[in-house]
Amino acid sequence: MRASVNCLPLPGTGRDTIDERVAQYGAVVAARLRPLFEQRALVYPPAEIALLAFKDTRELQLHVRCAAGDAWTFVKTYPVYGTSGGAGPKLTAGDHQVPEGVYAVEYLNPNSRFHLSLKLDYPNAFDCRMAIADRRYDLGADIMIHGGSWSIGCLAMGDAAAEDLFILAAHVGVEHVRVLISPTDFREGRDAPQTAYPSWTPVLYARLRAALAQYSRAA
Repeated sequence: MRASVNCLPLPGTGRDTIDERVAQYGAVVAARLRPLFEQRALVYPPAEIALLAFKDTRELQLHVRCAAGDAWTFVKTYPVYGTSGGAGPKLTAGDHQVPEGVYAVEYLNPNSRFHLSLKLDYPNAFDCRMAIADRRYDLGADIMIHGGSWSIGCLAMGDAAAEDLFILAAHVGVEHVRVLISPTDFREGRDAPQTAYPSWTPVLYARLRAALAQYSRAA
């Protein structure tokens, strides 16, 4: 698949390393998050994190677990300050859509143009299979969770939230971060907003419903 850039925060030319960013922001983030972990009898930092983003409410939920096999525990909801597009999966470069699906984090960018960022693995294997079936070849790329308050195709979380998510991801390792982006919170019994979806979208939403089911709803 040929990729094209539709989101600005790319690996920059700055010299700061991930370790230097952890040294810079780690204590500040711990001061913000450790009390929330202690309230829930959780170890900080955790072993794994999951970020659940919902387009209709413009929210991102942080869930964690402290050991493999533990139940996931909700910690905090962050507002999404900047995004674009609407309900429905991302289909092509330049459509301004935020992807929908279950994603991994490929890398952390300590020198993002938008403070700090986490790079998602869009297009993932499912996105590529559906594109091949549809004969779509330019899916877009460089989808990030980043700081600031403006974005096209990404999730802009504000700088403090970006610090929290970046530092947590650095602590647990990107291989222990999962990201779910959904049009709505299917755990609440909601249906996806009605719009013109590709024919395979029900399969995607069934996957999202199943993935979301393992996370407890926010109190």
